[in-house]
Amino acid sequence: MTEIAIIVLAAGMGTRMKSNLPKVLHKVAGRSMLGHVLSAAALLRPERVVVVHGPDADAVKKETEKFIPHARFAEQTERKGTGHAVLAAQKMLADFSGITLVLYGDVPLTQTVSLEKLVAKISGKHAMAVLGFHAANPQGYGRLILTQQETIVAIREELDADADERRITLCNSGIIAITNAVLWKLLPEVKPNNKKGEIYLTDLVELCHNAKHMVGLEICSEDETQGVNDRLQLSEIEGKLQTRYRKRAMEQGATLVDPATTYFSADTKIGTDVIIEPNVFFGPGVEIGNNVMIHANCHFEGAKVHDGAKLGPFARLRAESEIGPKAHIGNFVEVKKTRVGAGAKANHLAYLGDGIVGDGSNIGAGTIFCNYDGYEKHFTDIGENVFVGSNSALVAPVRIGSGANIAAGSVITKDVPADALALVRAPLEIKAGWAKAYRAVKAKRKAQKTKDNK
Repeated sequence: MTEIAIIVLAAGMGTRMKSNLPKVLHKVAGRSMLGHVLSAAALLRPERVVVVHGPDADAVKKETEKFIPHARFAEQTERKGTGHAVLAAQKMLADFSGITLVLYGDVPLTQTVSLEKLVAKISGKHAMAVLGFHAANPQGYGRLILTQQETIVAIREELDADADERRITLCNSGIIAITNAVLWKLLPEVKPNNKKGEIYLTDLVELCHNAKHMVGLEICSEDETQGVNDRLQLSEIEGKLQTRYRKRAMEQGATLVDPATTYFSADTKIGTDVIIEPNVFFGPGVEIGNNVMIHANCHFEGAKVHDGAKLGPFARLRAESEIGPKAHIGNFVEVKKTRVGAGAKANHLAYLGDGIVGDGSNIGAGTIFCNYDGYEKHFTDIGENVFVGSNSALVAPVRIGSGANIAAGSVITKDVPADALALVRAPLEIKAGWAKAYRAVKAKRKAQKTKDNK
């Protein structure tokens, strides 16, 4: 198999985003745009990946390494067009002999299957191939100029196109595949002979044609080529990704009661026979098993849920939470960095932070894991089949042995042995008739105050 190198252009400032964050690091569906592009690229198993970045790119490098640890980096000190950006990667690929694929860090919808088809176009007769699309409205796009044999002879940017060329609806995505040898032979010949005075990567097509190299065409959907220049376009990309992820979840066996109000992240994993009620949000790092019931208005991130669990309504799972098989996390329960065992229940109004709840244990309403002392986090360890009564506060670090019972309203500051009862409660004192006498005194005072104010 021919080796693949990938160049990702990620040096754009994103001025129209009105942000100090590099444009490619803005997120859609819980993942940076650059992350989406690198995820699709990684599935091609490239031999090399070079990310072309602008100055002060530490954040871009750090994000890249999350997805491709062996990536290389090249700085584009001046912004003189797409061809100029690719030239910045030349030293990194000078000794490479395979196929080079050029991608864009702000085009997050392109799918791996389209890239595979584009690379497959490079064969004995094609030295280069372009990913194109049929535009509903071609305004602003470069047009693909084809021969009758459907090979591309030129790409004409709109500013440089004549009236006939502007009527063409077959447009350039900007994504190309090219043999590395041809790339570095021809790209230095590109001149800034256009109205912007930039070095266009698209001019490679005409140079290839003039050098008797055939340029192939692979067509994808228009959505896959959509880039982002401002936050409005970012929101449009979000909507398209959510449509894609909702469809995938339902095709794989999940029921979405109201798909339009269910929001997934790029890495969300949903099992079969999962039911998701309206207004559920999945942040990054969520994995849901089979036969899970998710009631309305839940928010999850960084959590794993095992088969048969029931969640919500209004449940929140935070990072490093794990909900065991057939466990229940009910309304207004928040779980953070806690493992809840099989069949355990916390059905209402509780906070479980930095701890473990053993199999079969029951956490009563109003229970709090007091995990933070103002300086450090501490661990709460609850054994199996423990009953924690309502309105209890467990002051960590603390361990509750299996089978123990915590009386309602208790504040637990010491370990409780297995099968013991822990009761922390002031004695009940009853004063007969006190309430009646108190009301009489209050009524008399109120009457006197009203009289004095007249």
